Amino acid sequence: MAITAAMVKELRDSTGAGMMDAKKALTENDGNMEAAVDWLRTKGLAKAAKKSGRTAAEGLVAVAVSGGKGIAVEVNSETDFVGKNADFQKMVSGIAQVALGTSNIDELKATDMGGKTVEQTVTDAVAVIGENMSVRRMAALEGGSVVNYVHNAAAPGMGSIGVLVAMNGDNEAFGRQAAMHIAAANPASLSEADLDAAVVEKEKQVQMDIARESGKPEAVIEKMIVGRMKKYMAEVTLLNQQFVVNPDVTVAQAATEAGVEITGFVRLEVGEGIEKVEEDFAAEVAKLNG
Repeated sequence: MAITAAMVKELRDSTGAGMMDAKKALTENDGNMEAAVDWLRTKGLAKAAKKSGRTAAEGLVAVAVSGGKGIAVEVNSETDFVGKNADFQKMVSGIAQVALGTSNIDELKATDMGGKTVEQTVTDAVAVIGENMSVRRMAALEGGSVVNYVHNAAAPGMGSIGVLVAMNGDNEAFGRQAAMHIAAANPASLSEADLDAAVVEKEKQVQMDIARESGKPEAVIEKMIVGRMKKYMAEVTLLNQQFVVNPDVTVAQAATEAGVEITGFVRLEVGEGIEKVEEDFAAEVAKLNG
């Protein structure tokens, strides 16, 4: 596979590795970006890669809460200008409200919204606004109490990141702090128990490879891995993360002090996981005139 300058730049930006190291990593792994990141980490040439998706698409995430249920919905558009459009915002707000009565994205799209289904409402909006749009994701959360938070709010209840936090106990002020923490720290799971086993095993293998590069005996490596995996869990699981409001305690300890138990969370970020194709405008013009 041909290794392009754009691929090298993407790998450098995500890992902090040097240009030649990034190119070699891609070459060694036949252009596979994820494998190249692991290769660089094994060689000690990259910072630990965070698993947050690249925000590439535009649009809004809207949140709504009713009783002990909360929902977050992502509606995408082609440009950020549409996200600032009052009609688009009104439509997204309406979709979030009707989403409270549904349980999944397919059900939401088929739900009535002012005499038309949500899907038809979006289709009609495409014709009026002149840009492609889609209801991409929906997540629901239930608990004793549910608190929501929106980061970079474009309008009430909608912005670039939407967070829901479910708790046993009633402390809205703490719930909001926890939601702000989740927006910033982007944990992979609530606790070690619900972290994807495949993700854990992959991280363990990467850490073993890094340790072996140092030439230490296997017995020493095994002990090193225990400590490194404990540190990893403290970085990616919400309850074990240091609380942004008070880094002297973990989120779990802060929740106990606040008299609540966090039972779940949802975090949706606009465009997460969608790669946007960046066009070289000068090259396009040259091609047209060629």
